[in-house]
Amino acid sequence: MKRGLSKLIMVILIISSVLLSICIAKTAQKNEDGGKTDETYTTATTEENSDVTDATTEVNPDVTNGVTEENSEVTDATTEEVQEDLVTNKETMVGPEEVKQVKEEATEVSYIDSLEGYKGAYETKEYRNVFLECGYSEEQINTKLNNAWDSIFYGGESTRIYYEVGENEAYILDTGNLDVRSEGMSYGMMICVQMNKKEEFDRLWRWAKTHMQIESGANEGYFRWSMDPDGTPKSHGPAPDGEEYFALSLFFASNRWGDGEAPYDYSEQARYILRQAIHQEDDGMGRNMWEVEKKLIKFVPDSLFTDPSYHLPHFYELFALWADEEDRQFWKEAATASREYLKLACHPKTGLAPDYATYEGEPVEYNGPHNLFMSDAYRVAGNIGLDYMWFAADPWQIEQSNRIQAFFIVQGIGRHYSNYSIDGEPQPGSDYQSTGLVAMNAMASLAAYGPNVKPMVDDLWRKAPAVGKWRYYDDCLYFFSLLALSGNYRIWE
Repeated sequence: MKRGLSKLIMVILIISSVLLSICIAKTAQKNEDGGKTDETYTTATTEENSDVTDATTEVNPDVTNGVTEENSEVTDATTEEVQEDLVTNKETMVGPEEVKQVKEEATEVSYIDSLEGYKGAYETKEYRNVFLECGYSEEQINTKLNNAWDSIFYGGESTRIYYEVGENEAYILDTGNLDVRSEGMSYGMMICVQMNKKEEFDRLWRWAKTHMQIESGANEGYFRWSMDPDGTPKSHGPAPDGEEYFALSLFFASNRWGDGEAPYDYSEQARYILRQAIHQEDDGMGRNMWEVEKKLIKFVPDSLFTDPSYHLPHFYELFALWADEEDRQFWKEAATASREYLKLACHPKTGLAPDYATYEGEPVEYNGPHNLFMSDAYRVAGNIGLDYMWFAADPWQIEQSNRIQAFFIVQGIGRHYSNYSIDGEPQPGSDYQSTGLVAMNAMASLAAYGPNVKPMVDDLWRKAPAVGKWRYYDDCLYFFSLLALSGNYRIWE
């Protein structure tokens, strides 16, 4: 009987080892191939994507024992339960001494176990350095941030996304689709003002102002969302997330560097953008970017639905201070409305949001399967984290951030998919780890606590800026997360 049991145990261990080898080989092949290359441009990978060396990354939830497709309820587990799952799964693949070591490490991890009493940076003027909290040195953190800047803005042709034009212009290139987007231009400006890079900021702003901003008609003051690098429009309509980032980065530039002559009268330029966004309909010609009665941002001005990742209540809190005086109450109410909206859009068990959703938070399938958790939706976790760090206005943000980190911990660091149904079903063809998704899950740590935070932060730390054709979007989210987790994504007053 004992001999038969020993053979059975040996067979189980051999099968587990084979499955683990297949999983590792598949991950290595995916990194070698450079990831998927579809138009969601979220699949750029780096050699560091396969560098999953800490204890949590060796865990394989596919080798039974606690996490199966039939056990999806575990996605709303507490962080303590998730940590126990990790240790339990580890036991299926290593000997008793290694199991003992992992359990000891799990109990010895130093982490913040509560955010009770935390007040936002707007009030305290103090910004958490989560990297420092997770054991990285100031020197390492500064080097990481500066290397990212050098690579993304001034690196080689396989790494940079910033391109200078003439004497005083520059653009951010979507390297996958070979166009210039209001999203990327405004993201680039936000990165520059946070990094105190005025020359690059001014170059980007001049290009956007000259080539993208519409001077008259139903979309006056809006920015064409897609342009050829030579300044020829590919689209004549806007995407409102660009306007949000343009406006706040301009306000920050005004507060950090002071206003100059047009077009560098930053604060007036920002107020004009916001004025147009909610008053475009006043003359009966165009459409507003916000559903004014609901105080909710639209997907595009003519749409009847929204994009959860466009909801930036922390931006609106600042617009309520610096926009035209008669509009400040609107922006204050918009901040509250968007915080409430995100509670509807995020799944109560997984924490996942869809790319597009109704104003009631129901997923919308439009122009593709955007009812799923895909590239746009990655940003929701980071947005919620930054809102909490700046304003700490809603305890739900802590619950939500813990929830989504627990979901991806259970899915497996270094093995989770990049697209899911919002109830947590992995989507075929997305079994890779988008750098952008890893970055936003780590950025959720600004509003999370417990043992899941460090594995998420470590997963981001192992990554370098993405390379290759589809690097643009990943690199933007990667840089935002580095700024936020190092305490350098700040409110400039």
